[in-house]
Amino acid sequence: MVTTASTTWLLDSDPALRWQVERDLLGEPPEVWGATRVRVATEGFGARLLALQDPDGQWAGGAFFPTGFDFNGPEAAEGAGQPWTATTWALNALREWGVDAEVLRGRRTVELLAENSRWEYDDLPYWGGEVDCCINAWTVANGVWLGADVTGVVDWFVEHRLSDGGWNCEWVEGSTRSSFHSTLNSLKGLLAHEVATGGTDATRAARRAGEEYLLRRGLFLRLSTGEPVAPWVDRFAYPFRWFYSVLNAADHFREAALLDGTPPDPRMADAIGLVRAARQPDGTWLQARRHPGRVWFEVDVPAGEPSKWLTLSGTRVLDWWDSRS
Repeated sequence: MVTTASTTWLLDSDPALRWQVERDLLGEPPEVWGATRVRVATEGFGARLLALQDPDGQWAGGAFFPTGFDFNGPEAAEGAGQPWTATTWALNALREWGVDAEVLRGRRTVELLAENSRWEYDDLPYWGGEVDCCINAWTVANGVWLGADVTGVVDWFVEHRLSDGGWNCEWVEGSTRSSFHSTLNSLKGLLAHEVATGGTDATRAARRAGEEYLLRRGLFLRLSTGEPVAPWVDRFAYPFRWFYSVLNAADHFREAALLDGTPPDPRMADAIGLVRAARQPDGTWLQARRHPGRVWFEVDVPAGEPSKWLTLSGTRVLDWWDSRS
């Protein structure tokens, strides 16, 4: 599916993206994409973000929000977005971009965060997680990447899965119905744990139950009416952040199927159709929007322009679906 022109365009990119193009789209051997991946820590986006780490191990002085964030101020107003500069968001980006965990271990990041970083919710210790499913999922993914002990947070997901199979970050307010956003992010954390450790019977069962929650709904439909759950299901934007879309979900199911050694589930067909429909005649995907909120620096194009990140995700999802389904 990747043409010579689009390959040239995709390869002319930051090392954080280029190594994934080499591995996932071009099938280059590990010595090729691995050499590019090493550069992420010393060039481009990865190097810039690493340089912004605080001496205490954090970014922007906070766990999920920057220090001094005014929860009653204009940045917290509806529609204003949220800041994407604090520690969790920085670790998410560095992990997703492929920075070698040894770089952060060499900075004693795990130990410094254990000593200095507390969640804004109830001042809880960083590697112990808190009550939000999405935050806990990122804590698990970042913890297993860096070698922190996040066993308690992993067990939390087994204990807090809802009766319909998924999760909802608003369970603490009494919600008993799962959320597409919360369920996908929870699944990503459990998958990262399983890739790193093999998981347990309980965590593997929880992942499969959460995936079944999404698959029964075709990744974007209400179970009750068969209608799309919301207009955001096919609005693709990078970085994904915590936001759900069928592209974000399909890329998770691609990774999970590669780990499990299973073919794509046919119940994803309509969702894959939405991904395919968004592909432009030149083989690219357009950025739908930039999620509002403070950032250290932009890593993708403005809304309406062809996105290399989304083109990477969309192309590898369709390649996987078309070759294995």
